[in-house]
Order: sequence, then C-alpha cells, then structure tokens
Amino acid sequence: MERMTVSVEFFPPKDDAGEARLWEASSALESISPDFISVTYGAGGSTRDRTIQITKEITKRTGRSTVAHLTCVGSTKDELIQILDQYKNAGIKTILALRGDPVGGPTANWVTTPGGFDYSDQLVELAISQGGFEVGVAAFPDGHPASGGNITKDIDVLIRKEQLGATFATTQFFFESSKWQTLVTKLAARGSKLPVIAGILPITNVKQLQRMAELNGTPIPEIISKAFTGIADDPESVRKVGIELATKFCEELIALKVPGLHFYTMNNSLATLEICNNLGLTNRG
Repeated sequence: MERMTVSVEFFPPKDDAGEARLWEASSALESISPDFISVTYGAGGSTRDRTIQITKEITKRTGRSTVAHLTCVGSTKDELIQILDQYKNAGIKTILALRGDPVGGPTANWVTTPGGFDYSDQLVELAISQGGFEVGVAAFPDGHPASGGNITKDIDVLIRKEQLGATFATTQFFFESSKWQTLVTKLAARGSKLPVIAGILPITNVKQLQRMAELNGTPIPEIISKAFTGIADDPESVRKVGIELATKFCEELIALKVPGLHFYTMNNSLATLEICNNLGLTNRG
C-alpha cells in the first residue's frame, strides 16, 4: 500500500487579520509535511477570486501541491475555463470539482446560472478536457444532502465521475468510521478504484459544529453530543475532548486502511497538529 496521505484545508480569509492567521497556520502545519493543501470557495462562490489568489500564493510560498476548489455556482462555462487557465498558469495541477452550495446553503433550491453547469460531473469533464489537471471530487459517507439518503444514487454519481476521469475523492466531514467503510465497500463492489480520503473536522467549538452539521446535513452521533455535555462553554475542555475524539476516529480509519486523512483546519493549526502528533504523523519528511 502507498503511504497514507495527510492533507489540510483552508478557507479564503475575509480581511488582512484573517490572512495573517492563515499564513501562521500554514507555517505551523509544515511540521506534518502535508501532501497537499486545499483552499475552499465561500458560500455561493462568494470568495472565488480570493480562492484563486490564496491558492496561487500557497503554491508559491510552500512549493507544496495545492488543490483548488472549483464549483458550478454563479459561473458560466466560459468563466470556468478562464479560472482553469488561471490555475494552470499559476502551476496548480489539481482541482476539486464540486457542484457547490447555492447561495442559501446546501438545502436551498439550486439556481441555474445561464450558460453554466448544474452538476459537478460536467465540471469534471470540463477540467479533464482542458488538459493537465488531476481532478478530485467530493464523497458523502452520511449521504449527499440532495440524494435523500439514497446511497446507491451517490455511488452511481461517484462511478460516473470516475469514468469521466476523476482520480480521487475527499469526503465531507463525518464522525463514524463505519460510514467510510460502507461507502468504500460499495464502491469496490462496483469495480471502482477511486481512493476515498477521509475528511476530518477537529471539534474545537460546539456551536460552530452544530451550525456546520446542520448546514451540511451531517448527523452528530449521540456519543459525540454526550461527550460535550456540560462543557460546551469551556473552550479548553471542548478542545481537549475534541482532540481525543478526533484522534480515536483517525486511529479507527487508519486501521481500516484509509488512503488519506484530510483535516478541515478552520484556518487554525493547533488542533490538527495535536491530533497528528498523537498519531505519530509529525516530522514525516
């Protein structure tokens, strides 16, 4: 088996102070030698230009492989081609092709952009057709918000994207290793070779967790909710418990031979560094 990858994700900062925090986190996370760094779009594609700028800058500063998010939201096909050209000129070779969330969030009605795309498989096809890109896609161990819990439909979609040229998937954050196991077993049964990297959200803020879970349709298991009972307003206790839970979760996934762990850092390095330290993943070289 190839070495398990470890990667991190940032979101584009809204101001100079946020940008300073991002570079501080990026610098601190060098100790885990991330295999790649990805940068998200904001809701409704709102930070598209900043995503392009930050991804370029990370590529330049770190020399590490960067994965740029690309979504269908609010862009025509011609604009998407222009963005891909910008990425290519900046030396970015990997794209994460996503439908993206409508402006009102994942559960809002999808609004078609005239001259644009409605589905991420169209985006996969476009990125591949432009040449020179490796293309990744999203996977949903808890089911895609739009598929109503129909895992078979989710598998069909992933297989279709793999057939179009996608070479890896990264999951939405989730909290039960058995869900990842079920997803990859079902994919393998269909002949898929798509590696599914597990998305890890270290819990450092209970309110933030509840808001993100609600927004993404991710169920929070009772064992997780109970772990934070009575300590939700004590940041240090929340961080400590969150790191313990994430460490155990990662250990379970590693035992299941997960091909990679992808940390949603929320532009803060501390929790991710502690988890990786617990797992013996710092100073990997």
